[in-house]
Amino acid sequence: MRTARQNFKHILTFFLFISISSVYCPAFAETSETTNKDAHHAQNSLDWPGIYYGFLPCDDCKGVKATLALNKNSSYILIRQYVGKSEREVVEKGKFTWGEKNNTIILIPRNSTTSKQYFVGENKLIELDNNGNRITGKLADRYILRRKDIEEPLPHSSH
Repeated sequence: MRTARQNFKHILTFFLFISISSVYCPAFAETSETTNKDAHHAQNSLDWPGIYYGFLPCDDCKGVKATLALNKNSSYILIRQYVGKSEREVVEKGKFTWGEKNNTIILIPRNSTTSKQYFVGENKLIELDNNGNRITGKLADRYILRRKDIEEPLPHSSH
């Protein structure tokens, strides 16, 4: 019963997010200064908007279930659950900006001054350290969020 309830909760949260994000899609004017159509970088060459999932390392719990939704209007929602520590989900909303090389994004939460950076790859986001560098060490390959299509089942219940 608990698993079905959790699955329903995740599906409901997902559809609520999609409903809200589809209503709010403002149009932004582009200028020649900010748009270089000849440049090849993640911002204009990858299909980056979408929902990304991962099970990230954690110092004082079994791991962190993470779901990050990136919208075309530069808003995001990050949902985290600290497995083995709490069943509560922590929801963070905010805006993101592109880094200088347009291959990283910087999450800027609404209610915090702590930002996070991710390298944008093909159907994945790689969490970076506070200096914008790739995390190294034996757990480095676990700092990846993978993009899933909407038609696929939500993977949170299988972590």
